[in-house]
Amino acid sequence: MSKPDPKSLTRETIVAFLADIFERRGGEEYLGEPVTMAEHMLQGAYLAEQQGEPEIIIVSALLHDIGHFTSEFGTFSMEDTHDKHHEEAGAEVLERFFPSLVVDCVREHVAAKRYICATDPRYFSELSPASIHSLKLQGGPMNADEIKTFERNPNVKEIVRVRRLDDAGKIAGLKTPGFGYYAAMVQRVVDSHFAATAA
Repeated sequence: MSKPDPKSLTRETIVAFLADIFERRGGEEYLGEPVTMAEHMLQGAYLAEQQGEPEIIIVSALLHDIGHFTSEFGTFSMEDTHDKHHEEAGAEVLERFFPSLVVDCVREHVAAKRYICATDPRYFSELSPASIHSLKLQGGPMNADEIKTFERNPNVKEIVRVRRLDDAGKIAGLKTPGFGYYAAMVQRVVDSHFAATAA
């Protein structure tokens, strides 16, 4: 499958586009972690499902880092000296097709790390070296004003849940289903968004 222009995507082609990204680029290194990019995102979805989360959270976890693949700036590395804003790149691709909750979980998962660092003293010690490095590039823990602004998002609880799944999805050797297992679920979330906006 040739790589389509994201602007040409439709409700009928977005899931195949995402599947193709997982297939072509999922084997890339994930930020110096012991998993690939696809393994990381699939683990987030798998852990969400194991915890009994609803489909919209499973799909949010599955797609939260898709911006590492869609960003014109490329993926993060430990040598980076500035942030590449993969969260915004991913949200921009998804926002025409997914409910605001999914888009917010993608767009705000970096902010969620900064938020949890500022509000949970134990959290920083749980971060991997790569996540600590990216935190520095992303602005460090939030200040009081940033916390207040972040907490005004109506999806804040779900965003934080997806961030926790993001942090958990770094387990070397964990076996999970592939993207194909989740494809129908992703399509259902897309279809529900279009049904809601048409109502």
